[in-house]
Amino acid sequence: MVQQFIELDDLGILESPEEVLSTLNRDGSRRWMYPVPAKGRHWRQRLWVGWALIAFFVLLPIVPINGRPAVFLNVMDREFALFGGVFYPTDTLLLLILGVASMVAIVLLTALLGRVWCGWACPQTVYLEFVYRPIERWIEGKEHIRKRRNEGPWTFDKVWRKGVKLVLFTLISAFLAHTFVAYFAGWENLLAWMQRPPNEQWGFFILMGGTTGLMLFNFGYFREQMCTITCPYARFQSVLLDPDSLIVSYDPVRGEPRARRSKKKLRQEAEGLIPAQGDCIDCGACVRTCPTGIDIRDGLQMECIACTQCIDACDAIMDKIGLEPGLIRYTSERELEGKRTRRVRPRTMLYGALMTALVVAFVALLATQGTYEIHVGRAVGEPFMALPDGRIANRLQFRVHNQSSTPVTFTLEAVQPLGTQINVVGPPETELEALEMGRVEAWIMVTPETFGEADTQEAQFRLHFSDGTQHDVTFPLLGPSQR
Repeated sequence: MVQQFIELDDLGILESPEEVLSTLNRDGSRRWMYPVPAKGRHWRQRLWVGWALIAFFVLLPIVPINGRPAVFLNVMDREFALFGGVFYPTDTLLLLILGVASMVAIVLLTALLGRVWCGWACPQTVYLEFVYRPIERWIEGKEHIRKRRNEGPWTFDKVWRKGVKLVLFTLISAFLAHTFVAYFAGWENLLAWMQRPPNEQWGFFILMGGTTGLMLFNFGYFREQMCTITCPYARFQSVLLDPDSLIVSYDPVRGEPRARRSKKKLRQEAEGLIPAQGDCIDCGACVRTCPTGIDIRDGLQMECIACTQCIDACDAIMDKIGLEPGLIRYTSERELEGKRTRRVRPRTMLYGALMTALVVAFVALLATQGTYEIHVGRAVGEPFMALPDGRIANRLQFRVHNQSSTPVTFTLEAVQPLGTQINVVGPPETELEALEMGRVEAWIMVTPETFGEADTQEAQFRLHFSDGTQHDVTFPLLGPSQR
């Protein structure tokens, strides 16, 4: 029996039941997408949201808040400015809570609204659907024309269209690359680097060239493959969604059995002259408009990014043939079964409670932070050294974060042990701007008798600030054992 099936399969009589991604052919080759835009109600809403998000993305590293860009992830100096607040690697707990809260927010949003992020807010979708593809249609024509031209031979018409598109795509990708890098380097630094010769800033030009190339490759070639192959979010969908989550879905109760027919046959069905069929006329508009090439009528699929293109396409067909819109709509699996969708349920209550607790903890930690955050550590080098006069010297680094909105100055004083001498490397008085982190190195010198029979001695230091406050910190000094 097995041999018979093998022979039939070799002859091509049996079709392989193996399923492949909608963006691939059965042989594993790329299946190019030519989605036809459906400019309905949801598309117009997504257009406004998309361009608002583009403006938001471009302005974040430019608009200043408290003297810094709204978002500036300064990895080199280990400073992270977020909407007026400045965080440092020492703010471990705050950064941890912020990261966990972001993940919980994604989980909660998905449980309630499905993959609304993918279809409405993801930069991959926003830039591809509202920047790159409109330019492509403007230069190369509608989808069926572009498909026929791409499958045909190289002609002058094809070459100049492809060339113009490539130039525009490269310019847009370069702008997006600079905007992206500005989040980590700052626009002021980028503008300064761009005005210098390439041989003085070759690292910057290599970075920007590589980032521009990646942007161009992604939006010009890779496209929907990013959503269906690379992005892990689609794989998490089965875990994050439940029967009450909002999804884009086809209503099989209303649509089946589907059948191609004209308005005349639809009228005859309404009059009872011929057997009634489902509302789906099997026109294929929902498939032609899908950017990932799926058939939404097959049910919820990993490749669906909830972009609502199929809703607009189907509603337009329903309007033309005189049927009620909503055959494809925002709904839930429970609603499709004729039951009521539960917005409040154990899963969302748990996620919501966890999210609330994290936000409260984050705000409480921010509110209880002092005006100044002070850390003491050892400078790089030997842990201690013996001076010619016999004294023991420790080189320490004082890291002070001014968390107030006004500039301040401070000085260092050694309090304990008695007789300790402190020599600051640099000016004796240190200036800090608002929200600035400053580092001061100092030599701490004590006599060998200070350590007694131990090899460590707790020292106390006092920082005097120009606003009249003072803060004491302790740190162990190292020295030779007298035993």
